[in-house]
Amino acid sequence: MAEEFLAEIKEAKEKSKKRKFSQSWDLIINLKNINLKIPENKLNHDLSLPEGRGKESKVLFIVDALYGEAKKTGSFIILKDEIDKLGKDRKKLKKYADEYDFWFCEAPLMPLVGKSLGIVLGPRGKMPRPIPPKGNLIPFIEMSKRVIKIRTKESPVIHTAIGTEDMKEEQIMKNVIAVMNFVKEKLPKGGSNIKGAYIKLTMGKPVKLKV
Repeated sequence: MAEEFLAEIKEAKEKSKKRKFSQSWDLIINLKNINLKIPENKLNHDLSLPEGRGKESKVLFIVDALYGEAKKTGSFIILKDEIDKLGKDRKKLKKYADEYDFWFCEAPLMPLVGKSLGIVLGPRGKMPRPIPPKGNLIPFIEMSKRVIKIRTKESPVIHTAIGTEDMKEEQIMKNVIAVMNFVKEKLPKGGSNIKGAYIKLTMGKPVKLKV
């Protein structure tokens, strides 16, 4: 399997024209024989890629007591007093939801965040991950460099970025294998629920994986 994935990754790279930016590797998994109207059948999981995402993530912290620690990370910060105001500005909130990959929030603030921001962040899979009191923020920054979201919405398709073209093809192969194995574990009927999978660069043509 691994050798086949490597050959297909190389083929996808050859079929993509060189761009002026570093393209992402996209993995598309089409599902079959699965009723996504049943909540238990939907996937909404985090997965840490063995070779990482290949790029820095844009991180947002919602803090109060941990403001000093959050400021040291250089990440975007929303303070406790700004939560309610942001919740009323749907346009700005949606902009932030699209712009920032990972949201983290001090645990005591989570109920307020859920009440004010949840209606926008929830459907987008951007609800913040809680930070324990007096928590060290560095592990959260490091986690954001490796974690991707494995999620199905209304259509039986999983579409996720698994790296960048700057990474070695062998690294992308390891990430593909990790995602495919993870998805098989989470699907009700395992590999029998997978109709097909494709690998492509952002602007490139998809190449079918032999799964």
